[in-house]
Amino acid sequence: MPYNVFVSKTFQRKFKQFPNKLQDRIRKALEEIQVDPYTSRANCDIKLLKNTKPKKHRLRVGDYRIVYYVEKNDVKIIDFIKRELGYSRLE
Repeated sequence: MPYNVFVSKTFQRKFKQFPNKLQDRIRKALEEIQVDPYTSRANCDIKLLKNTKPKKHRLRVGDYRIVYYVEKNDVKIIDFIKRELGYSRLE
């Protein structure tokens, strides 16, 4: 059963600023988490972020990280950050 993916307005604003090639990679990554947002696999590097409430995951897309959480059958994308920024602002 596929999951529904919802993106925040913050994510939408950042997404529009990226080059088309990166946007395509992000779209493919989001299609992958529709299938299974928990399991890491080829072309879909997923990890659980520790000490976050609700439990958040990150999906790696090159030097960027998509941060999301899963609520029933919904995947809610909350942020898109450059790796150097770290995850400290996510709690």
